[in-house]
Amino acid sequence: MQRAALFRGGDAQMAAGDLGELLVPYMPTIRVPKSGDRVYKTECAFSYDSPDSEGGLYVCMNTFLGFGREHIERHYRKTGQRVYLHLKRHAREKVPGASGGALPKRRNAKLFLDLEISSDLNSDDFEYEDEAKLVLFPDHYEISLPNIEELPALVTIACDALLSAKSPYRKQEPDSWEEELQASKHAKALVQLDNGVRIPPSGWKCSRCDLRENLWLNLTDGSVLCGKWFFDGSGGNGHAVEHYRETGYPLAVKLGTITPDGADVYSFDEEEPVLDPHIAKHLAHFGIDMLQMQVTENGLRDNDIKPRVSEWEVIQEAGVKLKPMYGPGYTGMKNLGNSCYLNAVMQAIFSIPEFQRAYVGNLPRIFDYSPLDPTQDFNTQMAKLGHGLLSGQYSKPPMKSELIEQVMKEEHKPQHNGISPRMFKAFISKGHPEFSSNRQQDAQEFFLHLINLVERNPVGSENPSDVFRFLVEERTQCCQSRKVRYTDRVDYIMQLPVAMEAATNKDELIAYELKRREAEAARRPLPELVRAKIPFSACLQAFSEPSNVEDFWSSALQAKSAGVKTSRFASFPEYLVVQIKKFTFGLDWIPKKLDVSIDMPDFLDITHLRARGLQPGEEELPDIAPPIVIPDDPKVDEMRLLYFRRSFLVALDIDESSVMQLAEMGFPLEACRKAVYYTGNLGAEVAFNWIIAHMEEPDFAEPLVIPAFGEVASSGAAALGAVGLDNQPPEEMVAIIISMGFQRNLAIQALKATNNNLERALEWIFSHPDPEEESDPALDTMDMENNANANILAETGSEGPRIKDGPGRYELFGFISHMGTSTMSGHYVCHLRKEGRWVIYNDLRVCASERPPKDLGYIYFYHRIPS
Repeated sequence: MQRAALFRGGDAQMAAGDLGELLVPYMPTIRVPKSGDRVYKTECAFSYDSPDSEGGLYVCMNTFLGFGREHIERHYRKTGQRVYLHLKRHAREKVPGASGGALPKRRNAKLFLDLEISSDLNSDDFEYEDEAKLVLFPDHYEISLPNIEELPALVTIACDALLSAKSPYRKQEPDSWEEELQASKHAKALVQLDNGVRIPPSGWKCSRCDLRENLWLNLTDGSVLCGKWFFDGSGGNGHAVEHYRETGYPLAVKLGTITPDGADVYSFDEEEPVLDPHIAKHLAHFGIDMLQMQVTENGLRDNDIKPRVSEWEVIQEAGVKLKPMYGPGYTGMKNLGNSCYLNAVMQAIFSIPEFQRAYVGNLPRIFDYSPLDPTQDFNTQMAKLGHGLLSGQYSKPPMKSELIEQVMKEEHKPQHNGISPRMFKAFISKGHPEFSSNRQQDAQEFFLHLINLVERNPVGSENPSDVFRFLVEERTQCCQSRKVRYTDRVDYIMQLPVAMEAATNKDELIAYELKRREAEAARRPLPELVRAKIPFSACLQAFSEPSNVEDFWSSALQAKSAGVKTSRFASFPEYLVVQIKKFTFGLDWIPKKLDVSIDMPDFLDITHLRARGLQPGEEELPDIAPPIVIPDDPKVDEMRLLYFRRSFLVALDIDESSVMQLAEMGFPLEACRKAVYYTGNLGAEVAFNWIIAHMEEPDFAEPLVIPAFGEVASSGAAALGAVGLDNQPPEEMVAIIISMGFQRNLAIQALKATNNNLERALEWIFSHPDPEEESDPALDTMDMENNANANILAETGSEGPRIKDGPGRYELFGFISHMGTSTMSGHYVCHLRKEGRWVIYNDLRVCASERPPKDLGYIYFYHRIPS
């Protein structure tokens, strides 16, 4: 398209009087950014183009959305907007000085964009200059800025406000995820006492009390003291704060958060979490080798001791020279601050052809039909991310040295390797109490969150998430009567237990544990790590074995009894996702991780786990609901009281085992307690559905408030009266079932058929795929806005959940590994098999893998082998 560059040089004086007239017709479309307006001047809404890109970035003067050169015409045609601000950043090599080296680094006077300096260029050797122009479409008339005298005052004010606006991802509100930590003013000149203090690798305890958790190491004198409920929400007696008030020593690091990538540092003086750019040096003063996660007696590695092969080194393939990979499908993702869980999951997701076709294959249609604000559209953001990862536009190999010298003679065009998923993270985590924070999260939990969003935002006639969905058949048997009950449920992940008792190197583990304890007691370097070696077959066997059912009520006996449950695959998914349940709780309820090695197979056959349904000779448990009893005597027997509490969701005795199962998945503890409470102690699976349905609510992680027993009893009696008067189930039970993704008429019908028993109603729904239709059309309504788990049955109506059944034989094509002691800390890395070789995706770094650590993974991705 022909460009007309106007109003420059000598022509500017002649055209000065015409500028105002030229802009008059478009003045109503030019706005001044107000407080709260988000100005997207760093990234295109449809691509990862920025002012650093060759074509620069065009910012709409009305909506403040940014567009790259490939997408600006689409926005103009769709909205009719004519005036845009074109932003471009130039990078040039500094002029060599008399000695041949670059001139001393100076501050660039023409930097007014809120951008980061390109990581591909050394800022000591390059200088940067920003350029801004007003561009009028469709003729591409350009007006260079500043033109204060010639432009109307409103236009000048709008341009100045837009150029000075901060990034839309900076902290806007208390729970905003983009709260970037600032370097502490004390870090550079921090005084550290030479008092000989050395910190052991474990066994820490507050020096003023007996607390052994939430401990902080003062970086001045090496004191280990307990914290308070600031910063991370943990409890303590506040001795770390008291110590600061007595001594004035300002900085402390939280023990247990130290990794090769950093640590949690708090400044008592500045009263906020901070960054310590010199944290490695400050920790080494007390004998902590941050890079190797090893503590030695004098802070130095003993050459006579064999280095420990840490989880961090093995998973990231440290010590091995890895060849960088470039091009389509080999694009890295920037870590936005504890966002590696998102990076790892999305790399795996967009290696799957069904997701590639759904989003990248439909990219033109998605972009054309996206709303006026594409930053708030899920499918647009998925298509943008998929294109960014798969197009190869943001993964280009560096130029050869001789070409660099030639290019440096002219304006340097920096390489743009990797993408920064800020816009994607901001949207996908909006309203979520955990993902909207800048804390580390569980990759498995994020995977399920993503699947729910995919389910709720169909991109076509078929959701790509269908490839993960499968049916689980649960067989529950009464041990006394031997009668059985079969139910089906939907799942997306096969959770595989770690069979620690089946370790093949038990003698080595016992010897290592003795040496480790001796080393800790003597404050010597720890011995070389020995991991438990667990056969995969043992884990698979543990998955298939029966498990006890707590508080089992046998409809055959009309009483509590012992029950066992086994799970089998009623269908096999196209892609099988296997999670190794490495995270558990110790006897002190502190989360811990099992550091194990499991020989995960390249080829997996689980055909023998196919469900078989009711077998000849088996007798089903009667379809009878437990009795609903309203106790009028406060000393009513425990069993009757339990059923009363269940029926009216008064879980005064919350099942802590279910709470802990949910907490293992990474959900907030209070949210888990509420989930178990509001689902009447029906188990972790039912409570999990409640969590998925309510996780975006503002009070999701707020403490549970349980009403007094008398209040609930009276409300329960009132509910029973309502049932007798109009034959309608209690509304709170209907609401619970609706929140799990079922239609209102189905919920009412199920409750009526089971005498208003919530547990039996859910089983009734799964066992009646073709429910009778209610005559009342008002019952057909369903609130999809509040339904975060619509993926189970709601959108499929009477046809049941969508499944892609087939053979149970699979091949491994990817896995996500976790380094660290908890899902709430550490680091995630993804390995994918592409073009016949393994590739490691470590945030921005994408390389050919030399030693893929398949035995240390956390989440594994298998695809079905065609029969």
